[in-house]
Amino acid sequence: MKINIKKKIIYSLFCFFVLTNVSANESYFIDIRKVLNESKAGSAFQSKLKNEIKNNTKKFRNLEDEIRKEETDLISQKKIISREEYEKKVKSLRKKVVKFQKDKQNSFNSIAKSRNDAKRILLEKMNPILTKYMEENGIRIIVNKESVVLGDVNLEITAKIIEILNKELSSIKLN
Repeated sequence: MKINIKKKIIYSLFCFFVLTNVSANESYFIDIRKVLNESKAGSAFQSKLKNEIKNNTKKFRNLEDEIRKEETDLISQKKIISREEYEKKVKSLRKKVVKFQKDKQNSFNSIAKSRNDAKRILLEKMNPILTKYMEENGIRIIVNKESVVLGDVNLEITAKIIEILNKELSSIKLN
């Protein structure tokens, strides 16, 4: 825990010295999260992911209900069927539960991977835009808004970058 505090102090001091040595006219900040969520490409992909999550949640809820119903039916048959048959059905039900859990985990891992891939692609597309913007406007440093403690709102370039990004990238396509 002491190591984390030391790292935070060193990072804060580093940022302080870097930012104080750069004049106000040469440093700006951007809200990366806002760019990812509000640009056309980012927003469209977020919407697609939300729909996929909603559909998967519904699908897995239905499958879970089916498994519960099967479990209830099996419990009600316990005294009617033979012990061997009951054991066989319990084993089969357990396999279904394990498969269900694996499928559900794989599905949501796939969505998380898609989200990370889309974020990576969007950031890769945004990097040359930021570089060009820096060159055209004589900017020496752009800092993520999350790292800024206090700053003049006139130094935020998020809206301008979103506008440029929207012109250059309307959607994100994953393989």
